[in-house]
Amino acid sequence: MGLGPFAEEGIVSRRAALGALGAMGAVLTGCARKDEELAEPEVLRRVVSFPDKDPLYLLTDRPPQLETPIRYFKEDLTPNRAFYVRWHLANLPKAVDLNEFRLRVGGHVANPMAFSVDDLRKKFEPVSYVALNQCSGNSRSFFEPHIPGGQWGHGAMGNARWTGVRLRDLLDAAKLKTGALDVTVQGLDTATMPGTPAYVKSLDVERARDGEVMVAYEMNGEPLPMLNGFPLRLVVPGWYATYWMKALSEIQVLPARFDGFWMKKAYLIPNDARGEESPDALAANRVPISKMAVHSIFVSPALGEELKRGASVPLEGLANDGGAGIRQVEVSTDGGQQWVQAKLDPSLGRYSWRRWKLDWTPATAGIHRLMVRATNEDGETQVEKYWNRSGYMRQVIESLDVKVV
Repeated sequence: MGLGPFAEEGIVSRRAALGALGAMGAVLTGCARKDEELAEPEVLRRVVSFPDKDPLYLLTDRPPQLETPIRYFKEDLTPNRAFYVRWHLANLPKAVDLNEFRLRVGGHVANPMAFSVDDLRKKFEPVSYVALNQCSGNSRSFFEPHIPGGQWGHGAMGNARWTGVRLRDLLDAAKLKTGALDVTVQGLDTATMPGTPAYVKSLDVERARDGEVMVAYEMNGEPLPMLNGFPLRLVVPGWYATYWMKALSEIQVLPARFDGFWMKKAYLIPNDARGEESPDALAANRVPISKMAVHSIFVSPALGEELKRGASVPLEGLANDGGAGIRQVEVSTDGGQQWVQAKLDPSLGRYSWRRWKLDWTPATAGIHRLMVRATNEDGETQVEKYWNRSGYMRQVIESLDVKVV
């Protein structure tokens, strides 16, 4: 049985080549130059090449944070090789031997279990759906006032078809005891510094057993890339990626609410309908982030692209929410004075992003401000201003300035 998507016929030579992954910097190429094919005008950032990945924008190399260029979002499913990367702890698995690997389910259960990936494939009903994976801090670099932290553009997200087994089926096999309240998940990554909290997240039992949360072993019909969580990844559709545990290895059922660092101290938002606050009135009551907010972006034209007066221009973008489904997308070509409804492509599923399109023929030369706002089936929509101290769940009306000649 294989040892991971980094492995070739045998692991020894490939593992040796990837030994530098522990330090990350040794596998970078071209990180001090502008890549002419990749770099987009608004983000002249460093571009790096990691194993089994196309060149992506570099935020940090240890742990790796890599952003997907917008040009890949012209595809409905984001290619695995271009899918963004976000890890929290720097000691990543370099290879996983599937002959030895086991996913353990224990804690407040009557029948603790240990599953191989082969067990999951053969002993449980497979499920498959398209879902958007999005970092909580996607688009943080656009917040005003500025927010410290990873300066993501719009590329800390990706849409994929995930295949695996229901978390509910694994929990049922382990037989939850009466009084089970929370389910924690943990992966194979570890910290480099003593005292750093292990990256552990939790779901309440109702969410864990809703039949939609998945333990995925495939991404777009292939084994998960190592940098995206091989061999198993939790998929929590409609929720931000902080819950989508990579290299999932441990599931524990608790008879009490989990109070670990990554639930009680990190990934918190103000406890109101939008998770919103202001710099001069910070919220006193904060709760763990969960459902994705309504958001939409432009994919085409690119920032800096010159358009021709009197020529039809295909405007295109993506809209997403937390699972209610996108009802409409409106576009303004005059800075928000007038709005026109865009055409929506067929839905790929309620947890997928949805593509929108609109043809526009600019009548005058000069700088034109394009704007886009999406509304979901629950009536939630993007707003003119939005801020919180962490730069999470951006949901403002996005704009794009284009030059017409």
